[in-house]
Amino acid sequence: MEILRYSAFTDRPDGGNPAGVVLDARGLDDTDMLRIAAEVGFSETAFVFAAQDPGHTHEVRYFSPRAEVDFCGHATVATAVALAERSAPGTLVFRTNAGRIDVATAAEGPALRATLTSVPTSSQPVALPHLESALKALRWSDADLDPAFPAHVAFAGNHHLMLAAASRQRLADLDYDFEALHALSRAQDWTTVHLFHRDTDTLFHARDPFPLGGVVEDPATGAAAAAFGGYLRVIGRAPHNSPVTVLQGDDMGRPSRLTVTTAASDPRVSVSGQAVPMP
Repeated sequence: MEILRYSAFTDRPDGGNPAGVVLDARGLDDTDMLRIAAEVGFSETAFVFAAQDPGHTHEVRYFSPRAEVDFCGHATVATAVALAERSAPGTLVFRTNAGRIDVATAAEGPALRATLTSVPTSSQPVALPHLESALKALRWSDADLDPAFPAHVAFAGNHHLMLAAASRQRLADLDYDFEALHALSRAQDWTTVHLFHRDTDTLFHARDPFPLGGVVEDPATGAAAAAFGGYLRVIGRAPHNSPVTVLQGDDMGRPSRLTVTTAASDPRVSVSGQAVPMP
């Protein structure tokens, strides 16, 4: 068994979000995969199995160091690029616990780009008691929120709390109660808390605490980016005919760039980025 290491949503190995990739996971059970994910130590490791029916190309499961995750965007991009490097760029279909994920791969300069299309998204306002608990765990106040972006829980294969920071400085100054946010995320089934700040209508900065996976913060979160696209569409802030760029990881020293595309007629969201092997 070979464990590959890729960094997703970047064109350099020291940027983006690292993911483990096991392209042949035959014979591994849940205990094996959880152990391997913990040994790799990245926020997620993807495990690829042969498809069980001809309508899907690959069955993919994702494990954090603590638990299985139904869907992981950056590990999907990393896995698609790893597969394309070993065959040829083209269209892949992943069967995940969250549902079918189509992934298109293409050459872009010296690297490969992968574009995943999520399951249908949804978004709804978060309950006030849960919002208050999240703000307390984050050590934020109501004044730290941007009122133009209501707090929601958005879904694109898993759930993410959406909170808009009123300033870039508030986003940069992240110091939260890990155990409190972990307990809240576990109780509410939030995979991450997607904290973001609007720069322009098509450019956002983001940070994603991920205590549920045993990780303080993700430097690039494709699943949350897909949910974010669905959220923007629901609240009427998705730009017409223009993709949204999400810059993440800058405050961690691992700059990442995610491109999010929505369409008014399609409940799904596309998230695109490059991925490169890590030494």
